[in-house]
Amino acid sequence: MTRLSLIFILPLCFVLSACPFESTVPMATAPSEAVDSSLIGYWYGIVKDGSDFFGIEALDITQESDSVYNIIRYGKAVKGDIILPDTAHFTGYISRIGDQRYMNIKGSIVEVITHGKKPAEVINHTVYYMSNLNLQHDTLTVKTITDSFYPNRHNFRSPDELRQAIIDLGARSNIYDDLYSLSYKKTARPQPLKGF
Repeated sequence: MTRLSLIFILPLCFVLSACPFESTVPMATAPSEAVDSSLIGYWYGIVKDGSDFFGIEALDITQESDSVYNIIRYGKAVKGDIILPDTAHFTGYISRIGDQRYMNIKGSIVEVITHGKKPAEVINHTVYYMSNLNLQHDTLTVKTITDSFYPNRHNFRSPDELRQAIIDLGARSNIYDDLYSLSYKKTARPQPLKGF
């Protein structure tokens, strides 16, 4: 069985030591907060982990509805002499725990199951990623909850159960990975190249 994953913060997590936490439920069942126009735009950041790995990240955030964002994540990771391009499409909406703002990011997992010589079976699963957002001036800091935040790989049954785990564990320890903490600067959206 092969599992291909679309992720929000870093491309191709197998290059790194961890992956973002995937949940079958969001932190809130539906959007309750209007779109924040200051989040709309093109955001650019560079990732460096101290080894020979670095990546280029860009988030193109637009408004899909009154309370839902459309997010395109462009990424290119470089590990040694290997360049790994990655683009992913998501939708998201804001929910809060106290005064902290989180984006519920809806994506999909494509699961390909092979059965010997029979045609492969392709199954799409909806998943959610949770990222803490902090916007100051022209810098957007995004910290994604990591896969190891809940050690037993608990499959949360409801948004309330997930929120409570984030509250409980977040009060006692860091539920974010430094590799998944990125700062982006708002910049002009690149324009398509014109032909000759």
